[in-house]
Amino acid sequence: MTVRPRKEIHLAAHFPGVNNTTVWADPRAKSQIEFASFEHLARTAERGLFDFFFLAEGLRLREHKGRIHDLDVVGRPESLTVLSALAAVTERLGLAATVNATFNEPYELARRLASLDHLSGGRAAWNVVTSSDAFTGENFRRGGCLDRADLPHSRLRSSGGTPITRAAEFVATARELWDSWTPEGLPRPFAHRGRHFDIAGEFTVPRSPQGHPVVIQAGDSPPGREFAASAADVVFTRHGTLEEGRAFYADVKGRLATYGRAPEDLKIMPGVTFVLGDTVAEAQERAAEIRRRQISPQNAILTLEQIWGVDLSSYDPDGPLPDIDPDPESTMVQGRVRVGDPLAVAEKWRTLSREKGLSIRQTVIEASGRQSFIGTPDTVAAELDEFVRTDAADGFILVPHLTPGGLDEFVDRVVPLLQERGAFRTEYTGTTLRSHLGLAQPVWKG
Repeated sequence: MTVRPRKEIHLAAHFPGVNNTTVWADPRAKSQIEFASFEHLARTAERGLFDFFFLAEGLRLREHKGRIHDLDVVGRPESLTVLSALAAVTERLGLAATVNATFNEPYELARRLASLDHLSGGRAAWNVVTSSDAFTGENFRRGGCLDRADLPHSRLRSSGGTPITRAAEFVATARELWDSWTPEGLPRPFAHRGRHFDIAGEFTVPRSPQGHPVVIQAGDSPPGREFAASAADVVFTRHGTLEEGRAFYADVKGRLATYGRAPEDLKIMPGVTFVLGDTVAEAQERAAEIRRRQISPQNAILTLEQIWGVDLSSYDPDGPLPDIDPDPESTMVQGRVRVGDPLAVAEKWRTLSREKGLSIRQTVIEASGRQSFIGTPDTVAAELDEFVRTDAADGFILVPHLTPGGLDEFVDRVVPLLQERGAFRTEYTGTTLRSHLGLAQPVWKG
């Protein structure tokens, strides 16, 4: 009988910023743009032997009713700039930037990522995202946005079976540029002729320590899963239960063989939150309080307006849900993702409200709960381990609710228990992000 090797958990830290997870009213919350905040979380993650530090991206200030949203946190520095600074104050921690493939060009972004990989000694990663948002596109010379057929959600395929998208071609082109230098350090001219990019010349940056920076992709739709199986090294996803995680894991890993890839070539790491307590009851009480602080009365109305698409400022957050139907074509809230089918979501929330006798705020708290793991350090460590042992994930991207100290308690109280279980490293054994993740060095394609 073959004994399966013990699976170790991969961990990453998401910097909490402009989102509805961070509790900005907490007196311990600090700046989301001062370098000290980024440095604190990154040093904590490295102290905890995490694989990488992860930054999201925001390309336009979000608007509500035609003006900057007054409940939002304005200002978000450019990710690669922040990570370049963090490379100087960390030694082993991977550095992952979310960069939009819709509003960038392959040559320039490939150069910036390769530069970060050199500066950090092989720790760079790129989270590939796209946008169909004309509101964001107005900030760029091109203006507007790409047709949805050019996004990873497109079902359009070539004869080879891979999605024909700008993002897919962007990643392939970047890899051609990274491969235009030989492993011996010799530059070669490149030429790419494709649907979205027609470029030729010479790349200015030698082959970096990892060969290719690690590529991360987020997306749960079937085309997004296909894109991940064909092009990504890590999938950043979300799933709420062990069963959902196992189904997603099996589906995406099962697509890899089509592209000549093995299951270990792609790591699946859902974004998760956590709340700890000395007892399970205390943790649950803390989690409920965090949810109440995340969903203030004002934020409850805003969340509802994102679904309904109409002005609901006259409604009492402690009163019942609106009896009017949503406007699916509304653009009242700009820069936030609206739900796919507002009418269906509204009906689901009304049913929940009626069955449990919930107010608007209570319904939003109940329906949009974000905590993934709640309990004592022991129970949380056990649950994380179970997800990985039973193939519901390869690891997790932790999203703290507090900037920048929200990861401290996890590193101090949960990481040692994972190490005792043999489920997490006790030291870094390599120097590059690929080595942390157990990913092979890419084969040079000259």
